[in-house]
Amino acid sequence: MDANDRAGGRRLDAVAVERALRRMAAQDEPPWLHGEVARRLAERLAPMRVEPERVLDWGAGPGGGASALRQRYPKAEIVAVEPDARWLVRHERKAERPWWAFGKGRATTPHLVADADAVLGRAQLVWANMVLHGVLDPPALFARWHGLVGVDGLVAFSCLGPGTLAGLRELYAAMGWPAPTPGFIDMHDLGDMLVVAGFADPVLDQETLTLSWPNAEALLAELRQLGGNAAPARFAGLRTPVWRRRLLEALGARAAADGRISLAFEVAYGHGFKAPPRLQGGEVAVSLDDMRAMVRRPARPR
Repeated sequence: MDANDRAGGRRLDAVAVERALRRMAAQDEPPWLHGEVARRLAERLAPMRVEPERVLDWGAGPGGGASALRQRYPKAEIVAVEPDARWLVRHERKAERPWWAFGKGRATTPHLVADADAVLGRAQLVWANMVLHGVLDPPALFARWHGLVGVDGLVAFSCLGPGTLAGLRELYAAMGWPAPTPGFIDMHDLGDMLVVAGFADPVLDQETLTLSWPNAEALLAELRQLGGNAAPARFAGLRTPVWRRRLLEALGARAAADGRISLAFEVAYGHGFKAPPRLQGGEVAVSLDDMRAMVRRPARPR
């Protein structure tokens, strides 16, 4: 079974994902939408009486949630885990990378660096804002996160859901063009993946955010900032000026009475706790760090 099958049949082109990350790394700031979703993800964690000592900000650069995360957990040691060396260089260039950040060297898969092993089992929270929909093998990443947090550790994430850019997909279908987006994973499937990975009490919800733009050019510019189309069945090669003009005209035809063009983004939010190991006959191996965490842990927050 390949990564796409494990991801519920959703397919991503690894080369296109890499290209999107490279484009985002060259931008001065992360997308506005990512910052707004990070704020909403932090709000969902506010009712929880969780005060982690160490937080892994998974895909910190493209995720764009550093500010919201720091505001939510001002006393925590926040470790930025980046997709690859380009994002680490970006941190250094902007003097944003603290001395304790891990992640030297090239990632073997998107949103994974080898030095995350340095905090194996010793983080209390993995935070992943708006990066999961660009991961080739989400179940494998959930399993990875399970190993990085201690018992009762928390994973919290946000990502795009299936309703994202439905209007744009309808437009492309009407024009007889390939889909402009890859498939996105349903939040219920994400919950199942959390459980399989060993997380307990998964909670998932979703909301639809509608963005509007003054014209089609502005719309396309912001969509480009968000990454790109990583669907394997997308258009092959470059588009012509004639094709672009047709697209602009089709988008313009969707404008409301005030001239603005709107598109919807479905955002899924999820979190789950690492459950303690259960003994069901036979022996269970428990790390020393996990044993210490089980001895001193308070009641799980609700």
